[in-house]
Amino acid sequence: MERIKSYKAYLFDLYGTLADIHTDEWKLPFWKSISKAFCSHGADYEAKELRTSYFSEVTRQKKEKREAGHEIEIDLREVFTELFRKKGISLKEEELHKTARLFRELSRTRLRPYAHTRELLLKLHEQGKEVYLLSNAQSIFTMEELRILKLDDLFDDILISSDCGYRKPDPIVFDILMKRNGLVPKDCLMIGNDLYSDILGANRAGVDSLYIRTALSSKTETEAKPDYLQEGMDMKRLMRKICEQDRKEA
Repeated sequence: MERIKSYKAYLFDLYGTLADIHTDEWKLPFWKSISKAFCSHGADYEAKELRTSYFSEVTRQKKEKREAGHEIEIDLREVFTELFRKKGISLKEEELHKTARLFRELSRTRLRPYAHTRELLLKLHEQGKEVYLLSNAQSIFTMEELRILKLDDLFDDILISSDCGYRKPDPIVFDILMKRNGLVPKDCLMIGNDLYSDILGANRAGVDSLYIRTALSSKTETEAKPDYLQEGMDMKRLMRKICEQDRKEA
């Protein structure tokens, strides 16, 4: 077995690393359903109009917030707010959140933790390790999905890109997490299934990384270099690699 040194803190990606998810935001039946939700709040959208307006607003906000040298992240709450504003509607925060959650529920076709994910995270805690989540995602969706996955209580801290305005592989994301938790790069191991966002991000932040190469992993070429490699999603094998190694070194 590949020898992996012991670390103080383990940083995990979520989607594709700890959990399997599939969403489809293009199918027209989805937009027909979500347009009814918008109409119920007085925002009169036809399905195709809403689909076009949504993707146009996402693109507009990405261009507006672009920063040279950084990977920015927009907050979809602002997108939904603007879609309602265009129809003359100012929605209360609670109703806006309900609409956004419905959007996600209707577009989501699969959500499940990988086998033994919870067991792995609990084992790390038992061994006195710190466990963090570092995800390129939308908190308005992800915090609810963590509860559904029954993983929400297993992290010392959670940093979601929509909350900080930047996304991996921007090293600023790693820096924010580390500063607010008193971590230093040499004590951390980033674990993810995406060479570009997870591994290149860790490289740029000076953090060691473990790349889990799966069928969901991006095929985009990158200069990212993981310190460790695991072929295929197998949480039990990952647990043996990082937990049993710690036990040997204890």
